Amino acid sequence: MALTIRRANLSDYPAIWKILEPTIRAAETYTLPVDMAETEALAYWLAANHQAYVAEDSGEIVGTYYLRPNQPGGGSHIANCGYITAPWAAGRGIARAMCTHSLERAKAQGFRAMQFNLVVSSNQRAITLWKSLGFEIVGEIPEAFHHPAQGLVAAYVMYRKL
Repeated sequence: MALTIRRANLSDYPAIWKILEPTIRAAETYTLPVDMAETEALAYWLAANHQAYVAEDSGEIVGTYYLRPNQPGGGSHIANCGYITAPWAAGRGIARAMCTHSLERAKAQGFRAMQFNLVVSSNQRAITLWKSLGFEIVGEIPEAFHHPAQGLVAAYVMYRKL
């Protein structure tokens, strides 16, 4: 695998949507509306306060993430990210590479820590990965997420100093 991670540009939008759409439609990990239109999804992912990145393997975009301040004003020293790996590229270390990249970028930009606000408790693969990268569960929100198969499940707030 020849993975490179770079800032997203306009020509990446169709590939980003191809990655976002299955995750949005599955409704298992993100709180985005299941029927969200392409234009709305791209506007969210590529918002003005988001720095969007793509992961490429041999020229194919196989993942995307955004980096942003977790909160404005007094909370802006804490970073927040969202990551999605293409379903056809899962299990190849892409999410780990994107998270590692985002931690480096956040630290270089002066963020003091990174926080994930809502990690769905049924997403054990992500939880295991985030923990292996130094994140801790610092809070649990009971019944915070309505999973399409499991019903109401908890969500975690995860945190790591940079």
